Amino acid sequence: MKFPALLLALMSASMPAMAAPPEGYFELKPGVTLESGDSWRYGEQRFRLFGVQACLRGTFYTEGTGARRDCGEASLAVLAAYIKDRTPLCAQVARSTETAFVSCYAMIGADRLDLANLMISAGFAFASLDDRGLPHHAPYAVMEQAAREERIGLWQFDDVEHPAILLGQSANTGRMAP
Repeated sequence: MKFPALLLALMSASMPAMAAPPEGYFELKPGVTLESGDSWRYGEQRFRLFGVQACLRGTFYTEGTGARRDCGEASLAVLAAYIKDRTPLCAQVARSTETAFVSCYAMIGADRLDLANLMISAGFAFASLDDRGLPHHAPYAVMEQAAREERIGLWQFDDVEHPAILLGQSANTGRMAP
């Protein structure tokens, strides 16, 4: 994955390294059941990264070789790699009836980096939007735009569709059409 130095500097600027996880955080360890590139289950509890929308499973992009790949599977694979390699720490920031929305960070060297920022700046996730079409967390939209402009991750493929467009279309028609 290609990370411009400016993006890494922005992601870590306000997050000093810590010796121990803050109270209320839990480890996101291998063994959870990944549902997508932004959500997972642990036992009966469903978790989702706050402010993130992964590529939707069953939607596709075309590699330079002409091979079609599942966009949602690409997002899921990157999340799985971060979990396996970095064991992020997460804390609940919001809750719906069925889902705990969490903010997570991973240590990379001495830097504590926001997992959502890592996924978005790597081009394998997107800033989630609210009902008005505005980002739930504006800094994620800034990272997304930078990744898009640099053609990082999934943005390097011309036929990648932003999941917000597809979700908006499905809300208007009442069904998902990848």
